[in-house]
Amino acid sequence: MSSILPHSARGPEGRTPIVFLHGFAGSRETWLGQQIALETRRRTIAFDLPGHGAALDWPEIGHAGISAKAVIQSLSAMGIERFHLAGHSMGGATAVLVAMKLAEAERVASLTLLAPGGFGDEINQRLLRRFAVAVAEHEIHALLEQFFGYERPVPLEIARHMAAERRDPRVTAALARIVEAILDGERQKSFDLSLLGGLPHPVRLIWGNQDRVLPTRQSRRAPGTVGVHVFAGVGHMPHLEVPREVTRILVETCAAE
Repeated sequence: MSSILPHSARGPEGRTPIVFLHGFAGSRETWLGQQIALETRRRTIAFDLPGHGAALDWPEIGHAGISAKAVIQSLSAMGIERFHLAGHSMGGATAVLVAMKLAEAERVASLTLLAPGGFGDEINQRLLRRFAVAVAEHEIHALLEQFFGYERPVPLEIARHMAAERRDPRVTAALARIVEAILDGERQKSFDLSLLGGLPHPVRLIWGNQDRVLPTRQSRRAPGTVGVHVFAGVGHMPHLEVPREVTRILVETCAAE
């Protein structure tokens, strides 16, 4: 098996690339809108994290620490020495771990976190456990409603695509294993957020005030040096609910290089 995670790359070479990391039960495809919006200006790389998408059979799957190890290995194998990081939910936790591990090497140019895991111990564990093993399109769609703001449309094509993937029983088996790895009983494992404030690069935090997976109040725990953006009427999927605004924040965060 390749030492590089499956990925999609778009945009011109030259400037420091943006690396996208998806959330639990997602895939690199969740970032397609941002990749298309940026493809004339910036190189972007979206990975499938271990146990997700085309990385279903990655040798080791589990918590964000395992994903961080795979991302660092992949970027090194690709010869990418410096990069911006953008991560959502579990991918946000993964991005934090990558940044903390590589802080001394200064390989990370910036960090943009969307409703990231690890900012507190509260988490909607019942929803995640049910979502991990759901296989019927109607059930997946009903559960997806809780990931979006109350008045935000839930794209049926996402549920349809997930249901098709989950015809392979290995998919739900992997997700069930991963969800137990990121949870600690009915809670989630959290970071020492004081370390986030000491990172030598810009850090932005994006959250929706109607997030029903990870409560928005966790954003208040961010150190004062972290830029915080909270969107009204948005749930746990800001990159899908307010994609233009998220892309704008990414462009501003990455503008220096």
